[in-house]
Amino acid sequence: MTIARRSLLATPALLALARPALAQEAWPSRPIRMVLPYAAGGATDVIGRLIADRLSQRLPQRVVMENRTGAGGSIGSAFVAKAPADGHTLLFHNIGHAVIKSLYATLDYDPAADLKAATIVAESPMVLLVPPNSPHRTLAELVAFARANPEKLSYGSTGGGGALQLVSLLFLRAAGLRMTEVPYRGGAPAALDLASGTLDMLYDAGLTGFALAKGGRARALALSGPSRSPVMPEVPTMAELGFPDATFMVWQGIFAPGGTPDPLLARLQAAVAAVLAEPATRARLMELGAERLVGNPPAEAQAFVTAEMAKWATILREAGVRAS
Repeated sequence: MTIARRSLLATPALLALARPALAQEAWPSRPIRMVLPYAAGGATDVIGRLIADRLSQRLPQRVVMENRTGAGGSIGSAFVAKAPADGHTLLFHNIGHAVIKSLYATLDYDPAADLKAATIVAESPMVLLVPPNSPHRTLAELVAFARANPEKLSYGSTGGGGALQLVSLLFLRAAGLRMTEVPYRGGAPAALDLASGTLDMLYDAGLTGFALAKGGRARALALSGPSRSPVMPEVPTMAELGFPDATFMVWQGIFAPGGTPDPLLARLQAAVAAVLAEPATRARLMELGAERLVGNPPAEAQAFVTAEMAKWATILREAGVRAS
């Protein structure tokens, strides 16, 4: 066979191999759909829309947020997991992504295999609150009473693997406590019950939790983050108070279908990192309570998510939270 003949036979194969590369070169070639698996208005939704807006200014195509809610976030996540792996359908999710498999016995996608992390965007602390008239003025006093009176104290939770439930379970596990979980449909009604003294303890997002404490509607005992907050620097961290294993940050990240090429993920991550470096974007995210902006590479982000999945599977199992 001549060299010319071999070249002619090889051409279709070479062209087939070139197509993914050409597609990546053109990315994005049309508007990007970024799915958020929760209702509009929450912290993850607000942060996601900010990131989408800023990415739209940097990329040659718009990034459009779309809320696809239901089943603890699994409906929106499954939609992205089954989408073409071409970088035009993304998922903006939070820590709920790491626990969904532990909460639902049946899912029509595999969170670990069918979605790939592009980057972690931001992390936010939560603050442990007690009623303004609570007899427990320090975390040590609260812990001592709870240990002597198992399940007598109550804490607010939104259940379903939400941040309020997760951070509370982490604290109870670290301190060796048993309290009574009181379910709520959202953080706002729980905060009202805390302010009235109906509820004994509540974790809240740092931004709103500090507002409650500053307004005299709650007393802040500890912060879940690794360092004190500039908003209320007098509030100590869990680690400072002897509970480093209760350190907790709510995170948000961007995910793509599992088959998305690594070079495309790297381009997406670079664009997000550039957005997070903008002074105006950083200032706005800080206002929203995101005290740590991340923007890490895909491999690092995926390793973090994998570790989170393993950690929360253990904690939820030990707490008796079973998949339904």
